[in-house]
Amino acid sequence: MNWIEITNELQLDEVKGLSNTKPQLIFKHSTRCAISSMAKSRLEKKPAPGEIDFYYLDLIKHRNISQKIAEEFDVSHESPQILLIKNGKCVYDESHSGITMDEITEQAAA
Repeated sequence: MNWIEITNELQLDEVKGLSNTKPQLIFKHSTRCAISSMAKSRLEKKPAPGEIDFYYLDLIKHRNISQKIAEEFDVSHESPQILLIKNGKCVYDESHSGITMDEITEQAAA
C-alpha cells in the first residue's frame, strides 16, 4: 500500500481535483487507537486497487486538517474513517469495523 500522507490543508484541493479523473480515498487514522490501527492493518493486508489513490491523515498530528475534511466533504468526524472522493464530492464514508477494501473497491466502481 502506497499511502500519500496528508500534512497540509492545500492537499485537500489536490484530492478534489484529482477525484475528477480517478477516485481518491482518505483514511483518517488515530495513532493512539487500537481500532484505528486494526482498520489500517486490515486495509494493508488486501491488494490496493490501482484505480484509487490512497491518502493517510494522522489526525493526532493534524486535527485541524481532520476538521477541514469534515467541513469540506460534509461528513461527521469519526476515527478511524475512510472517505471516497469522486468528482470533488464524498460519495462514500465508513468508520470502524465497516472499513473494508472489498467495499472500497465496490464503491469506487459504482
